[in-house]
Formats: sequence, C-alpha cells, structure tokens
Amino acid sequence: MRNQQAFDLIRNPTINKGTSFTEAERDARGLHGLVPPVCESLETQIGRAALQCDACENDLAKYIFLAHLQDSSEAVFYGLMMSDPSKYMPLVYTPTVGDACEQFGHIYRQSKGLFLPLTLKGRLEEALRNWFSPDVRFIVVTDGSRILGLGDLGINGMGIPIGKLGLYSAAGGVPPQHTLPVVLDVGTENEELREDPYYLGLKQKRTDNDTYYEFVDEFIQATQAVYPGCCIQFEDFNIHHAEPLLEKYQDQICTFNDDIQGTAAVATAGIYTASRAKSESITDQRILFLGAGSAGCGIGHLIASAMQSEGLDEAAAYSRIRMFDVDGLLTSSRMDQLESFQQPFAVDHEPCSDFVAAIHEFKPTGIIGVSTAAGAFDKDVLAAMMEYNERPLIFPYSNPTKRSECTAEEAYAATGGAALFASGSPFPELEVNGRMIAPSQGNNVYIFPAIGLAVFATQARRVTESMFLASAKALAETLTEEELGIGLLYPSRDRIRAVAEHIASKVAEVVFDENLAGIDRPSDLDAHIHNLAYVPSF
Repeated sequence: MRNQQAFDLIRNPTINKGTSFTEAERDARGLHGLVPPVCESLETQIGRAALQCDACENDLAKYIFLAHLQDSSEAVFYGLMMSDPSKYMPLVYTPTVGDACEQFGHIYRQSKGLFLPLTLKGRLEEALRNWFSPDVRFIVVTDGSRILGLGDLGINGMGIPIGKLGLYSAAGGVPPQHTLPVVLDVGTENEELREDPYYLGLKQKRTDNDTYYEFVDEFIQATQAVYPGCCIQFEDFNIHHAEPLLEKYQDQICTFNDDIQGTAAVATAGIYTASRAKSESITDQRILFLGAGSAGCGIGHLIASAMQSEGLDEAAAYSRIRMFDVDGLLTSSRMDQLESFQQPFAVDHEPCSDFVAAIHEFKPTGIIGVSTAAGAFDKDVLAAMMEYNERPLIFPYSNPTKRSECTAEEAYAATGGAALFASGSPFPELEVNGRMIAPSQGNNVYIFPAIGLAVFATQARRVTESMFLASAKALAETLTEEELGIGLLYPSRDRIRAVAEHIASKVAEVVFDENLAGIDRPSDLDAHIHNLAYVPSF
C-alpha cells in the first residue's frame, strides 16, 4: 500500500527535513528510499542551496530558485536568507521582486497565499477557511493597483505580499506558519496584462468604487471572523484608496499601511541619523519632497510628529516641510484639488512648477524623492542643494532601482562625496572620499518586520502612529559611530535580526503604555521578544 503520509511529509515545506531526517525518523515515518541515504545537517543543506542559487544565471532566476526552495523547505529557505541578509533579501524583495511581479504569470509554478477575485464576492469567509493554517496572525494584502513604481499590475502584485511576509520571518522573526499573503483581484487597468494569455487574474477593468469598497469591507470582516485579531498590512494600494482604507480601519482592527507608515518610519529614522551626523537636531532640518502621494505625505506627517516631539509646535513643524508633485508646489491656491492628507502641506505661496527654483526659494537641508521619476534629481538639482548645504540630505526613495530619482554614484559625484545619501533600492558598493562604502538603503525591511514582531509578542490590538515614531527613533539608535563616520544612515543588514529585536522592544513598550496589549507586561521584555523570535531548525 502506498505510504501517502510519507509523501505528504516530504512535500510539506513547514515540516519537511529533506536529507536531515534521522534514521529513527525514516524508520518511524516510512521514509526509506524517498530521500537519499545520507543524513545531513541543516547547515549542509543551506550550503548546497547557496551553491545552487549562485549558479543561477540572473537575479530573476535566483528569485525563482528561492521561491521553489521556500516551497520545499522553509527551514532551509529562511536559514539561507538569514545566513547573508544583504545578499539574499534583495533577491526575494526589492529590487528583484519588481521584475518578478511584471513576469508573475510567466514564472508562476505553485500557489502561495490566497487569490480572492471579485467573482467570490459574498464567499470570502468561505475562501479564507480554505487556507491550511488555523492560526494566522499576519496578513499582507494588496489589490495590485500600484506595485512599487510600476503601476497597476493586477494579480501579478501577489509577489509583494509573498516577499513582505518572507521578510517578516527572515528579518523580524515572526514564525512563518502565522502569515498569509493575499491579493484582492478587482480587475486591472493594464491592457497589456488583460491581453496576456498567461495573465492569471480577471481579464476585466477595475470595478467601480462602491463595489470595490464593499468587497474590501467583506474581506476585512471575513478575516476577523476566521482569524480574530489578526494584523492586516495594506500594501501597494493606489493613492485614491490607500489613505481612505487606513483611515477607515486603523481604529477598528489591528492594521497599518506599510507604504505610508513603514516608509515614513524608515525615512524619519534616516533624518534622525543624518541630523546626528551633522551634530544637529531633527528640528534644524527643512525637507522638500518630490512626489506628494500617500507615501510622501506619510513621511512628511511623521517627520512633523518627530519635530513636535522635539519641541516644535504643529505649525512650525509643518512649515519646515514642503511638497512638490507633477503639478508643482503644493500651495493653498490648489487646495480644492488636493487630497485631505495633502492639505496640511499646502503653503501660501505663488505657483511654482520648477523644482530647482523651489530649492532656491526654500533652501532645504534635504530632498526626498517618492515620485518614481527616474533621474529627477539631476545635476542642476544636486548643485542647487550644494549651494545651501555642506552636507545635503539626498534621499531618492522611489522603487524599483530603474525608477530612482538618482543613483548613489550621481549623488556622491555631484556633491564631492558630501551627500548624506539613502535610496529606496540598493546600489552597488563604490568609493567615496577614498573609502569603499555600500550606499545606505532606506528599506522598509528595517521597520515592518520589527513592527510585526512587536505585535506578535504583545498580541497588540492596534498599531498606532506613536509606534511608528518609536520605531524610527529606535532604528536611528542602532547605527554605530563607525557606520555614521563613513556616511551611512542605516545599520548593516547583516545585523537585521538584532536591529529588529531592538526596535520591537521599543515598540512593545508603546503597546503596553497605550494599554493595547493582549498579554500582561513581561518582567523582561527584551528576553520575551528574543525567545519568541523564529529561528530555522529541524
């Protein structure tokens, strides 16, 4: 009789040990002959996986290999990720995930997560109950409408929740069995995808707003019925839906939007460390944004909160931040055209459609790009910043790399190596003032996995703005003097797990202080968090 249980065991990535099953386990489970006779350690399996990954011809091929590895053995996958975070995280998330999303239907092999199309409206709770895990604590969900800087990719956006939750576990230590990637398929405006024979989603235009919000609300209610209290991370929703959804649900359930709040926290941490590098306060900074969408305004709001926490009043804080979008400077004359979250940044100023002119008038200490306009921080922009600053803050934050407002090389060359630089996507190591450095990447991986670990460890009922401010301050604290001395604004990703635990501890303190925890405060919060963090093992 066929041993179906043995086959199921070696095909279950959560419990499959592959060549690490012991002789006793092979006897007990009927595994003899189903795996090679050698009994290997987890470390040996990780080493073999590293060799196989290195042999792949390009980064997209490596992404595909790693996806298959995750489907085969979670312990080996996460062990490999954690063995060299700087090497493997860019392969499973930015920038490679952008290419993977664009090619999703062409490289698809096996389902990860839940695909919830509009055709299941009225049946979402039933669909959620089809997921194998009875204890989901975290859901990352996208509607595919604004994937990175690539626009509407429809169901192809599923690569984002998959990648994000991989980092929850690898970088933050959230056990993978408690995570669930979800894509809401409400159609796509991308005609090229609708005509692609390998596109896996509904081949129709996006639904109307009323139906859209009803569908999302059904999803939210279904998640709370099936997985009460689970934390929902909204990811890559377009400007017209991201902020309204966050505003509607943030006081009802445990939820946050990483594009708005996670990006805000990592950028604010960069402002803190740049201020420290200049022996200044965050209240000394004046920040001009290129791009005034939900991400840019989210950053601006948190920077304003940080400045207020350091003593400025609200009006003074917002006066030190300006927004510039495709129509120019956000001014009071445009108020009726602005979204509610943009309006606090509108200034009484004559119209200005020239970004360089805006620099000369405002004299910012830093510029932040969230425009997805590749090359927008050109030589004229960088030269203008040098006129008013010995060490300008240059933050081209747009993803993926091909959408970045400038490269690290361009920023350092135009400023004589004086720039305090951080980008959204990674750039290769280069020489700056006689030293080789890896340019800082303001990647949200420093924030959302740590927020997740804090929520997991405290069973938090809500995620609040003060938790993101605490995470920004905590991240800035982790930078060593040596890192700061060579111009870095974020810690080495090789230390990401220790950094995440430090941030999670500081965020957890806020959870308890705000009476949002589902457990009693442990006597040793640091130890509590450390002991809960997932470590791959057999």
